[in-house]
Amino acid sequence: MDYPNDQSPGAPVRSGIPEHGRIPKYYAVKAHIAVLIEELGEGGLLPTERDLAEKYEVARETVRQALRELLLEGKLRRQGRGTVVAGPKLEQPLSLASYTEGVRRQGRTPGRTLISLDRFPCPQALATEAGLTRGEPVWHMERVLLADDERVGLESTYVAVARVPDLDRDFDPDSSFYAYLHDRLGIAFGDADERIETVLATPREALLIGTPPALPMLLIHRVSRDTRGRPLERVRTLYRGDRFSFTAHLGR
Repeated sequence: MDYPNDQSPGAPVRSGIPEHGRIPKYYAVKAHIAVLIEELGEGGLLPTERDLAEKYEVARETVRQALRELLLEGKLRRQGRGTVVAGPKLEQPLSLASYTEGVRRQGRTPGRTLISLDRFPCPQALATEAGLTRGEPVWHMERVLLADDERVGLESTYVAVARVPDLDRDFDPDSSFYAYLHDRLGIAFGDADERIETVLATPREALLIGTPPALPMLLIHRVSRDTRGRPLERVRTLYRGDRFSFTAHLGR
């Protein structure tokens, strides 16, 4: 098999087929279903496992494995008792822009559901990591992230009460925290340290986001500072691996 000259540069080389040409049955079925996905388009209803097994002359478990991978990759999604073609992944920039800005740029409607807003003395681990003082009052705000009412992530924000003393009274938890800091309090972000890893959600997190515990998540840790270099927030955000990709512009 020659290298396909028309292959997308973002696709696996040789479509993921090894040079010896031997591929697992499920992967061949997955490739066939991928073509079917393109033909059906977003929202298209996929045939049943039984129909696909008969069409490709394989066992239902082989079809099931192919579908599992396509679900994890975000190309398909469950809808009721059926499976439909998913829309494109949300692209979130790796920048100091807010989640709200990133979602709106793609024509989607951002939203959030408040899970909890608590106040407690800052523990030593948080103080060390975020540059705060042990024992000083901090807020912890936990929210489910939405895109067009679809649950796509879970965000935990830690911030000193001294920076946002009225967070529990004059902040709309469905709105952008960054916009609140800038527009209401005159606080601008200066820089941040960010770390990304792949994890599985805990049972509680999976329940809040509405996903199976086996679905891979993208976990972002961020520690932000204002323009004067003072600690501002420590954020832990889980994004659904099947619904998000991240972009970054790199300079010299």
